[in-house]
Amino acid sequence: MKRQPVAVRDWLPGARVAAPTGELPTGEAFRAEWIDFERGIRVGNLEPHERITQILKHHLETAYGTPFVTDRWGRGVFWQWICWLPRANREAKPLSAGVNFGCAKLFISADRDPPLFKSGLQIERGYALGPPPYPGCLLQSDWDWQRLMRACAKGTRLDRELRRLLGREGFRAEVGDWEANAVFDRRNFRSAAQIRAAARRYPPREWAGFQLYYPMPADEVRRCSGLELVRAICAVFAEVVPAMNECMQVPLLSPARPEFGAPAPAGRGRARP
Repeated sequence: MKRQPVAVRDWLPGARVAAPTGELPTGEAFRAEWIDFERGIRVGNLEPHERITQILKHHLETAYGTPFVTDRWGRGVFWQWICWLPRANREAKPLSAGVNFGCAKLFISADRDPPLFKSGLQIERGYALGPPPYPGCLLQSDWDWQRLMRACAKGTRLDRELRRLLGREGFRAEVGDWEANAVFDRRNFRSAAQIRAAARRYPPREWAGFQLYYPMPADEVRRCSGLELVRAICAVFAEVVPAMNECMQVPLLSPARPEFGAPAPAGRGRARP
């Protein structure tokens, strides 16, 4: 019998044939098992179109017609937290145009204990009083945190969005130092004023921030295909963008269609004070 030529993938474990140049990161190549609740979100040793960083950046830039900046916490193959923030909103800041901490951002994370996948909105306060432990982490007057706090009052548009998301859609909100956060959901949320009151309890010389996210337990993640999980994240992002817009100088334009990868009107929106 004539032997077939041996391909590299036949003898090198884990090897893959390279993807065609320019393959779009549509999400079809993503696998839910790359959300690892012990090690983090797998980003390394993947083709560009397989990486969740590229997939969600591609979706956001296609949907909203504006560039996004990617940032992360973690190193190596697995990252614990990844975010995407609109570049136009950062560049509009007179004091903090080079600081990601000052910007509202869309994020995903994989928590270990309890195992929980989060996707949604994050806004940092950072350190309210110096000296800061490292550059760029001291709260400034042009940070989106300032707008968040002003909007955290009963009857505001942000208040209505939080009531909808926490009261009817199963979202959670957290504010705190990431060690002992105040957590709000449909059982205890009454108004956005609770967020501001909780934030004031954290010492100004300690790190603090805010998250609004949809919690997905590990078993729910495992029941999804990779593309289903990507679409779920994109749907969560679309749900929190109205709340995000209440905190940004340059709001995101509404996408033309809500589904994954849909085009949107071009443009960046108009900066506001």
